[in-house]
Amino acid sequence: MRAVDIIEKKRDGGELTPEEIRFFVEGFTRGEIPDYQAAAFLMAVYFQGMTPRETAELTLAMAYSGQVLDLHDIAPVVVDKHSTGGVGDKVSLVVVPLVAAAGLPVGKMSGRGLSFTGGTIDKLESIRGLRVELTVEEFREQLRRVGAVLCGQSADLAPADGKFYALRDVTGTVPSIPLIAASIMSKKIAGGADAIVLDVKVGNGAFMKTLDQARALARQMVDIGTALNRRVVAVISDMNQPLGEAVGNALEVKEAIATLRDDGPADFREHCLTIAAHMLHLGGRVRHLEEARRLAEATLASGAAWEKFRALVAAQGGDILQIEDPEQLPHARLIREIPAPAEGYLAEVRAYEIGMASVALGAGRTKKGEPVDPAVGIIVHRKAGDFVRRGEPLFTVHANEEGRLAEAERWLARAVRIQEAPVSPQPHIYEILSNVSDHPGQ
Repeated sequence: MRAVDIIEKKRDGGELTPEEIRFFVEGFTRGEIPDYQAAAFLMAVYFQGMTPRETAELTLAMAYSGQVLDLHDIAPVVVDKHSTGGVGDKVSLVVVPLVAAAGLPVGKMSGRGLSFTGGTIDKLESIRGLRVELTVEEFREQLRRVGAVLCGQSADLAPADGKFYALRDVTGTVPSIPLIAASIMSKKIAGGADAIVLDVKVGNGAFMKTLDQARALARQMVDIGTALNRRVVAVISDMNQPLGEAVGNALEVKEAIATLRDDGPADFREHCLTIAAHMLHLGGRVRHLEEARRLAEATLASGAAWEKFRALVAAQGGDILQIEDPEQLPHARLIREIPAPAEGYLAEVRAYEIGMASVALGAGRTKKGEPVDPAVGIIVHRKAGDFVRRGEPLFTVHANEEGRLAEAERWLARAVRIQEAPVSPQPHIYEILSNVSDHPGQ
């Protein structure tokens, strides 16, 4: 078997066999197939696509390119969640301790932010002393003892995905639905997940810009789950405007803490409860989704979710005093309000421009490996559909440099559109897809 034959077969629209896919993935992972052939393979997939069977085989080959966790000695059913990325998306900070406190252990490996999308690991590192790099042994022990883990992705899990993604990023092949689906699902399977809740974002502040694109990605991942005997729910949710109010690492941690204390913005709280309910239902904690929702609400209201977050932070070496008094988290030197330029209804509060403003401030990255400033960011005071008066605060910007503040202001000026006529609020969740027969999304 030769790599060039596999590339040519896919280039010409052929369907690859499981053996061909495994040969290519294993050879590339071991360094026997060079980057230039892997790049050609990725471009062939980008143009020709993959069948559901091919995509499932690619996912499996990538998952088994390294270590695959088996956590069934800790939890009989392992449930994970994944977001395709957005602005103000700090959901994992709330959902992981919430679901764990409701009786379902959750060990989640997350990533760092790139471009306008934030990363859970960057947010966690706003907490002084908190360790995000854990060994597999430390991960397992904390999951057993605490029931909740939030840490960085182990390099031993799905190493083929890391190698392929680095090439996709520089060869124009990132926006390929089979490649995106295989990348996401391979990491979840390598992490030991039996059931997966996918939060597929759609809108100007997401990688999937249209509902058709988001639906296609969600369907592909649900189909992969079906082929690999995993229970999957995909929630297609809005990212035309930020989720919650806070955008920026320490600011988002503060908002997550407020929500864990049964406060926080209504849209963010609702989203966390929705994702948590699906996780509890998929994980078999309760029989019906309605019960799962009630359990999630009760766990949040009782303070148990907040206590579980405290236990998670303590277990990973974080400063408990800092999260008990969030004002001790990193804070910016310059704080400036941005007023509404006119009176009327907010037709748009664009997540993309707000995300890019946060990058300009230093809260995000323009390339991998760049440091981020944990203190800077933006508070978004109003949502699409709201009526605003001229001079009323739309944003509060937290900055540490005047030049960066000025650039952020330019982005924010393009983030809002005000009109005289009333505007209907944007839907929060568009659709739910599932491969579970007893699930409402089916």
